[in-house]
Amino acid sequence: MEISRDVILNSFLVETGEGLAQMEQAVLELETHPEDGELIQTIFRVVHTIKGNASILELPKLVSFAHTTENLLDELRSQNLAVSPQIVNLLFSALDILREMTAGARDGRDEINAQARTVLNKISKCLASGAEARKDIEPEESAPTTGQSIANTAHSKVSDSLRTVRVEVCKLDRLLDLTGEIAIARGRIAKLLENPELTNFDELKETSRLADTLYTELQETVLKSRMVPMGPLFRQFVRTVRDVAKSHGKLAQLVVEGEEVEVDTSVIEHLKDPLLHMIRNAIDHGIESPGLRKRNGKSPTGTVTVRAVHEGASIVIEVSDDGAGLDRDRVAEVARKKGLALEPEKMAERELFQLIFEPGFSTAGTISDLSGRGVGMDVVRRNVQALRGNVSISSERKVGSIVHIRLPLTLAIIEGFGVGVGEESYVIPLDQVLECVELPAEARDSSYGSGVMELRGEPVPFLQLRDHFQLHGARGERQNVVVVQHDAKRAGLAVDVLFGATQTVIKPLAHLFKDVPGVSGSAILGNGRVALILDVPALLRSFEMAEVEVE
Repeated sequence: MEISRDVILNSFLVETGEGLAQMEQAVLELETHPEDGELIQTIFRVVHTIKGNASILELPKLVSFAHTTENLLDELRSQNLAVSPQIVNLLFSALDILREMTAGARDGRDEINAQARTVLNKISKCLASGAEARKDIEPEESAPTTGQSIANTAHSKVSDSLRTVRVEVCKLDRLLDLTGEIAIARGRIAKLLENPELTNFDELKETSRLADTLYTELQETVLKSRMVPMGPLFRQFVRTVRDVAKSHGKLAQLVVEGEEVEVDTSVIEHLKDPLLHMIRNAIDHGIESPGLRKRNGKSPTGTVTVRAVHEGASIVIEVSDDGAGLDRDRVAEVARKKGLALEPEKMAERELFQLIFEPGFSTAGTISDLSGRGVGMDVVRRNVQALRGNVSISSERKVGSIVHIRLPLTLAIIEGFGVGVGEESYVIPLDQVLECVELPAEARDSSYGSGVMELRGEPVPFLQLRDHFQLHGARGERQNVVVVQHDAKRAGLAVDVLFGATQTVIKPLAHLFKDVPGVSGSAILGNGRVALILDVPALLRSFEMAEVEVE
């Protein structure tokens, strides 16, 4: 039987990607534990495996580069060379080249570019001249020279990772069993419906209930099969923290907590950009220089902590640092200059710090390769809200800051609350629904598309969905308001009919409709009609824009 080269290539890419991630972790540990020979053995095994697999795929250039890297590692194993900062930087450079050449193999390329030749020359010089040659290897040439280039390299590495999921055999076995049981249940239902006059209605109902139970278990098992741990994603940023801090004259380390916490693989894909921006921001704005940290009684090495934990049906991710913390006065000053708030000094700290996520907001005094242009944290909020999540910041001056992100465990299914406006149906995410009340008559007669109603003595703004989406027809004689909340903001959505809670499968919108304000997706209802899923944060922002226009 002939085996397709594409199948072998895909297996090679997956295995090599995992091996290089293991190698990167080992080199990072080798930097702090240069005497650990087992780490060198681990790195050697990875490179040796890559060389063997590349030879099977007939990639001679990749084989040659891996072989030269092997020679360097062999000298380290035999202790003819000592592990030094220059050697560590050289290993990092070799790692980057191996990763780049592996990506090239996916595209049908097998070549050694100028950067690879530079690394090969350094390895050859190191092998030929011994200790004297190692002094000539400049650390600055072995790694990216700016934080921005490092961040871009890490981003490229993360973006190009293959979307593969390893599933336990027991889960696949259960999926197979469920498929068989569902087929049996369908056969029983079909048999009962063939002769309706002889069918026992209770038996049909019981068989249908059994089929529903099997469908539900099948759905849950499929979702569990898509769950992956957060650890591999978090560990991808260990080197980013090390290199970015080093390029800016700082010392920093990444601490990971909750590596075993699992989340849907689609959530992982959308978390990469926000995490990269938050980690860069923590190093640039939070972590102080070693000298300043010493004067403040802190360790010269700053710590950035990434933590994940399950809370109910959500996952909470926190990125914290033990740096200088946020300067409330500085944040308020920038907010006033940009017109984001009239009296920022009087705002609660939680609300004031939320302004950091506005586009163009930056407290940096100068523009650098990492900050100063106001781009970064607004990307974090936009990406998180696209995942139906929310983000906030808490900070203590001279102690540090924490960015909190709360996300659903899966993006495939939503627990929603169905409503109707005219002939259209909409779904509101259930976790953002507080309560449903009847719209007062005096507010119902308003000709405006929005207004304010009183709810238990407190004013609550509300939006007429009919007017917002410009639907035809008159408002119903009796209208209801679904009170929703996102972060600390609360508002009402006026609708005609309440359908109640429902579980729906999310379908992405076509490219033509992706910019429709207030809509995040669509769902197919039980009657076959399409319902739009409302984007509550976007709808709440429409209230804020209206207030700004009035002011």
